[in-house]
Amino acid sequence: MDRTVHGTARIALACLDLTSLGERDTEADVIALCARASGRHGAVAAVCVWSRFARLARERAAASVRVAAVANFPDGSTDLARALRDIDAIVAAGAQEVDLVLPWRALLAGDDTACAALLRAARHASAGLTLKVILETGELRDAATIDRAARLALAEGADFLKTSTGKTRVGATPQAADVMLRAIATDAAARSRVGFKAAGGIRTVADASAYVEAVELTLGAQALVAARFRLGASSLLGDIEAVLDGAAGAAPHEGT
Repeated sequence: MDRTVHGTARIALACLDLTSLGERDTEADVIALCARASGRHGAVAAVCVWSRFARLARERAAASVRVAAVANFPDGSTDLARALRDIDAIVAAGAQEVDLVLPWRALLAGDDTACAALLRAARHASAGLTLKVILETGELRDAATIDRAARLALAEGADFLKTSTGKTRVGATPQAADVMLRAIATDAAARSRVGFKAAGGIRTVADASAYVEAVELTLGAQALVAARFRLGASSLLGDIEAVLDGAAGAAPHEGT
């Protein structure tokens, strides 16, 4: 874990979901996002957009860049028909990944059955695609509830556990990440397969380094690849590029 800033930036770039989920996003915004996804230091893992832009993103993103689109977003309702409409649009567009919001309000109300039903239907509808389940950990109050949400998502076939939508007051935190990573690591069916995505408030390589370290500590260095680790952000790429532009003089990054 003696890693330079440059090394952390390289991991962050390769594992970045470059995201545009503004309420006023246009086709021009998505086209610009896809162009930005393949830069002078290499390509990001994926672009993440609204379901209505998934087809455009597939057309405009480089072949090496995967397309993720959101479903049941951002509120995470229990409206199954709505979630499935989103997923059907994502599948029809040829996107490879679905970022689905778990019905966290129902979870807080003790209705695990409704949560499981939506997750199960979403898993079936997105068969063959990577399913990332957003727990909205900033709203789940405590570690026990985050753990419950994580294990429910794992039981229903999630390929990734994701912290946040980025639309609430509290986004990703190292504390929530630790709970989610432990849930993956202690699940025999998940520990060598399921990935982790931190999203919400990650703007710098220094921010990202906490999650790089946590994944390595809990899942091992082999999990620091796009198949197992993602960082969801809209502005992180600028700092990654700034670090890599000055990589010749990069010093060891404390704590990683």
